[in-house]
Amino acid sequence: MDILHLSDKEFSLFKHMIYDIAGINLSDNKKALVKSRLAKRVKYFGLNSYRQYFDMIQNQTHNEYQIAIDLLTTHETFFFREQKHFDFIKDMIIPTWNMCQHRVWSAASSSGEEAFSLAMVLAENLRNRNWEIIGTDISTKILEQARGGHYAIERSGNIPKHYLKKYCLKGVGQEDGTFIICPELRGNVQFIHANLKNNLSHLGSFDIIFLRNVLIYFDVKTKEQIVSQLLKQLKPNGYFIVGHSESLSGVVDNLKTIVPSVYQKQ
Repeated sequence: MDILHLSDKEFSLFKHMIYDIAGINLSDNKKALVKSRLAKRVKYFGLNSYRQYFDMIQNQTHNEYQIAIDLLTTHETFFFREQKHFDFIKDMIIPTWNMCQHRVWSAASSSGEEAFSLAMVLAENLRNRNWEIIGTDISTKILEQARGGHYAIERSGNIPKHYLKKYCLKGVGQEDGTFIICPELRGNVQFIHANLKNNLSHLGSFDIIFLRNVLIYFDVKTKEQIVSQLLKQLKPNGYFIVGHSESLSGVVDNLKTIVPSVYQKQ
């Protein structure tokens, strides 16, 4: 018997688990992805089936529980993804801000590229004014990478050249082929482990909330729950930004569409 065979019943167990935990709705065509991502862990523990692995991680205090969550959640991102959003912040939002501290939430920050892209824009255009960026993600492993701010040089392609020169340090010696976000910028960005399905009011209020390319993984009920909860932490007249392929039409009714994928709280 192939110990790495994933039956439909076993796939259903993991599908319901990740939905209950994070609200992520895995379609049936993700079965191969689940199998490939968990295969090494099944082998590592010398288990005879994916069902045995599932039973093992049901003890939520087991370290393997978080490892499984890390493996089953998607973390695709890159610097200055969907450039128009960063241009909108620079040209349309920042000029309206006063001298108070301003806060931005990267609500599914993955390995940090979105949060640091925002940081470069704010540092460049707010000058000496106070600002802070909070990045959250459900994966503890990916957040450790984000906190380090250390990336392969190939990932720098979308960073505008003047930002790259000003806010990034090129690795030398053993670090050749990599770059790191400068300490001054990293000091204004905090990464926190968080599940968007939970109450995150302790994070405070924000002028801008980024929730991009995440809603596509949720069903309508979960979209409504998460967006409604996040909006409680968006300041009046604050901006809520989703991915260009996403829409909040029919999800909430107290947001005004400014441009496609950019909404303002009324």
